[in-house]
Amino acid sequence: MSGTDRLNVSRETIERLKLYEALLHKWNPRINLVSRASLVESWARHIEDSMQIYGLAPHSVDHWVDLGSGGGFPGLVVAIMGMDQKSPANVTLVESDTRKCAFLRSVIRETGAPATVINDRIENTPPLQADILSARALADLSKLLSFADRHLAKSGMAIFPKGASWTNELSQAQRAWSFSHRVVKSRTETGPVILTITGIARA
Repeated sequence: MSGTDRLNVSRETIERLKLYEALLHKWNPRINLVSRASLVESWARHIEDSMQIYGLAPHSVDHWVDLGSGGGFPGLVVAIMGMDQKSPANVTLVESDTRKCAFLRSVIRETGAPATVINDRIENTPPLQADILSARALADLSKLLSFADRHLAKSGMAIFPKGASWTNELSQAQRAWSFSHRVVKSRTETGPVILTITGIARA
């Protein structure tokens, strides 16, 4: 059973996600949104990988913020997935690269996803008070926690996918930060995990 089946995704959502995937293939040769190797397996590597992140959030969600959105993973997938359930109600994508922002806005227009794009650096963006904060392949965990400290609501949850070296990042982060966390094994790759984190405060 695929991640798509497990999340009971509607036909309309699948069609929107396939439109997004087609736009990714169209734009990628020009602005390198994802690696050429991963583009071949874009559904499993990027879309299903992002779908499992959506499934870990405690819905319903008002405001979901995705940092360093790049090609839109997981933020745009989250916005499209949420259209059936109206959760999240709003998604904010923060991306500093102007060309990538143009791609994100194009996908939003084509799919009708409830998302807005902020073209700025994360540290320059005013605090966003996110209910859920995500970031994929952006920075080490300590840096991500500093971003969460700025942009996550006190009662919110951060969801960060991490690679095989996640235990080292976790140990380093725990020296500077206090937080509660849960480790969820990735369904799309062996080794990587997804960390769900709450109660973030400087140690």
